[in-house]
Amino acid sequence: MKKIISIIIMSTTFFAATAQNNSDNPLLKAWQGSYGGVPAFNEYKVSDFKPAIEFAIQEKLNEIDAIATHPKAPTFDNTIAALERSGKTIKRISAVYGIYRSNLSSPEFNAVDTEMSPKFSEFTDKINQNKKLFERIQTLYNSKESKQLTSEQQRLIWKYYTNFVREGAKLNEIDKAKVAKINSELATLFTRFSQNLLAEEDNQYVELNTEADFEGLPLEVKNAAIAEAKERKLDVLGCIANTRSSIEPFLTFSTHRDLREKAFHIFIKRGDNGNAYDNNEILISILKLRTEKAKILGFPTFAHWSLSNKMAKDPQKTLDLMMSVWKPAVEKVQQDVVEMQKIVDAEGGKFKIQPWDYRYYAEKVRKAQYDLDQNEVKPYFQLENLREGMFWVAGELFDLDFKQITNVSVYHQDVRVWEVSNKITGKLVGLWYFDPYARAGKRSGAWMNAYRDQQKLDHEVLTIVSNNCNFIKGTADEPILISWDDASTLFHEFGHALHGLCSNVTYPGLAGTSVARDYVEFPSQLLEHWLATPEVLNKFALHYKTGKPLPQILVDRIEKAANFGEGFATVETISSSLVDMKLHLATDTIDPHEFEKETLRTLKMPSEIVMRHRIPQFGHIFSSDGYAAGYYSYLWADVINADAWEAFLEGKGPYDKEVSRRLYENVFSIGNTRDEEKAYESFRGRSPKSDALMRARNFPVADKK
Repeated sequence: MKKIISIIIMSTTFFAATAQNNSDNPLLKAWQGSYGGVPAFNEYKVSDFKPAIEFAIQEKLNEIDAIATHPKAPTFDNTIAALERSGKTIKRISAVYGIYRSNLSSPEFNAVDTEMSPKFSEFTDKINQNKKLFERIQTLYNSKESKQLTSEQQRLIWKYYTNFVREGAKLNEIDKAKVAKINSELATLFTRFSQNLLAEEDNQYVELNTEADFEGLPLEVKNAAIAEAKERKLDVLGCIANTRSSIEPFLTFSTHRDLREKAFHIFIKRGDNGNAYDNNEILISILKLRTEKAKILGFPTFAHWSLSNKMAKDPQKTLDLMMSVWKPAVEKVQQDVVEMQKIVDAEGGKFKIQPWDYRYYAEKVRKAQYDLDQNEVKPYFQLENLREGMFWVAGELFDLDFKQITNVSVYHQDVRVWEVSNKITGKLVGLWYFDPYARAGKRSGAWMNAYRDQQKLDHEVLTIVSNNCNFIKGTADEPILISWDDASTLFHEFGHALHGLCSNVTYPGLAGTSVARDYVEFPSQLLEHWLATPEVLNKFALHYKTGKPLPQILVDRIEKAANFGEGFATVETISSSLVDMKLHLATDTIDPHEFEKETLRTLKMPSEIVMRHRIPQFGHIFSSDGYAAGYYSYLWADVINADAWEAFLEGKGPYDKEVSRRLYENVFSIGNTRDEEKAYESFRGRSPKSDALMRARNFPVADKK
């Protein structure tokens, strides 16, 4: 006993000394200022991360040990609520760390990230594998007295219990050690995969050396290419960056087939170039480790483990859903390709449509069949106006009001911040950070983050959320014009942000977007519908020169062409989803190239299209476990989304106040406080029907006679 006491005293003394040494580290300080405190980005340095993380991890582990060894019998307050209150420092640091990782990557930060990733994994495992802590949680989970708690408290106990079991809390000590070792190795591999992908995106581009190389490009795309070359200090007229928001417009409009081919190949070959940044061996190792981990945890494959906390539950359900949509999508692509090939032949082109031709000739078909030219529409789609349009929609649906503020520090000059409040009551609900532009060190794509979750455990805590995109800036004197697809992405990610901003729960562990992965995309996909409403187009789709709204004739053409390209988009996405699921149902070592080739051959993938994310660049599934065996989630959630949208159409339309109220009360505000299926049924009055998705995409609905 004396020895144990001595060790505790030594540990406490060491921790106190460490705290003293870190007293000036800004990352360890509580966020100060208005809004319950905000990150002090102007004070942070990369060199602060390692000592701050190490201190905060130990602080949290000490808190966990105190909860696990509490002398009194477990209660909700001394165990579950105590867990919710713990780790405030590491939560703050992790939020800032994630911002740097996604938006401010640099060689200096990457070195820290490489070192700290396995330490984060080890830290998580120490909590998940804490035997005494799990025994307390399990006692509460099985306790009859817990049935007297509120439904939210019961849900939180359920979440802790199922997460601990899923991560191996019931394993013996030998197997726990094996899982911890695997998790540590995976964390390192995830980091390497992400850093390799970012390096390929930062270092590769297509040079535009002559004026002729710009032929076909809209003015804003041309200006962006010129600005990109200047930013990179290249001795060329312009360059196309290796990011989706640069590559896709180039593939759509460039008249130079050879340059389109170059752009296409640098994009689809990211992580697959046989160089220092090649991801193939890394992803093979990730798949092996995942399979091993799943078997230790008692699952036949990683896919089964991954779906154990999703709505779908069973991998076969996801495969059945994907295949039900796959065939009609492929048929639609084949029909579109016939029309595209006619144009190639009529122009005297002696070639078969290739993937680098698809977007270019699809655009020509759009013009021919629907009299709709994206370049005719784009001048009306100013980024800042559409942002205001999103705010207006949020006000109409959820009574939210946005007011830009400048009294908080930001991590980059591109970032702006808005204060969000309820326009009826005036009550503050949170902050929204907006980081819209592409730059070196920022990962590609678009996403939402929560820097701080909403909660009311001890007092009201405002949420802080962000939306991050990769729009191309162009010249300083021109507005940022974006495509219809980019505008849809903008609304999609804002849907995630609203899911966080509308959160109204007691416990942070259940707040906002902390729902099942195959449900979390539902609110964001749903919000995309409001972009096309006449109210938004008439108020916010204003020509950047004349200020006039989008003419009704163009609105009609957009509506008529709404489902054009759905075959392409569906095939591109579902092929990635199917490959993802099949990768994680496999238990043998795979060759990425052969696996991708054979899987797509079996699916009869149209040769004119490639997967949206080829395996060596599939960051969704190889930069973390987040969407691994879970990329199907977008389709799964889209079934729910299509069904939910029909609730508005069956009512008084997109701005039906009663339907909006039900949506807020049963989806956007409740986080994970209720079972997702039951919550949706409360909103809709029934379970979602997949027929709605087929109607939304203008695919034939199966005859059920």
